[in-house]
Amino acid sequence: MKKGIYILAALALFLVFSCKKKKEPITKPDLGEAYYPTTIGKYVVYDVDSIVFAEIGYAATSYKYQIKEKIEEEYTDMQGRPALKLVRYIKKFDSIVSYSAMPWTIKDVWQVNVSAKNVEVVEENVRFVKLIFPVKKSVEWNGNSMNTLGEWAYTYTSVDNAETINSNNFENVLCVTQKNFPTFISREYYIEKYAKDVGLVYREIIDVKLATVTGTNVPVLSIPDKSGIVYKLTVVNYGYE
Repeated sequence: MKKGIYILAALALFLVFSCKKKKEPITKPDLGEAYYPTTIGKYVVYDVDSIVFAEIGYAATSYKYQIKEKIEEEYTDMQGRPALKLVRYIKKFDSIVSYSAMPWTIKDVWQVNVSAKNVEVVEENVRFVKLIFPVKKSVEWNGNSMNTLGEWAYTYTSVDNAETINSNNFENVLCVTQKNFPTFISREYYIEKYAKDVGLVYREIIDVKLATVTGTNVPVLSIPDKSGIVYKLTVVNYGYE
């Protein structure tokens, strides 16, 4: 009799424990932080082409060079926050000497602050909010909220798109549109693209004033009389060292 009771009790315990749901592992939501990796030693090399149009005479001056951005150090900034030292190197174009034969020289040093909320980059002593988390299409924020330049409504205009940039294939690329204001007498177009596990891979700036009234869809470079700048930065290669 007792043996039967023990068997029934054991069976009951087995049923109780077997009916309990297994605890699912807690997974961290993907906020998009991989769009700005912060590993020390990460670098990206870019081609830069820009044309500056003078206000008087509209003469055009072209600039061509390479930039290498490398995360070299983590430190605590003056606000007591974790910060990254982003060292920027330059090679100026020479029609006789190839880039590969040139040494890198330091151009400047920028500061980066990455938190659970956003990515802030101090460029030439001006702080911009480059990205916010979580990354979602159509989300807007004020990229100039940490400076005195006036409000800029940054927007995620695309997210997680496959894209090829300068022969580099990326599975996940987002686009931040910072300005897009075409008028009959000016063009303002600022965008940046970031790839997962790489960071910034493309930047384009068109900021010109036109001497004559034109249509808003007329290509800027086809307009002879203008002042301002046309700038393009494009990823060449990237890695760790």
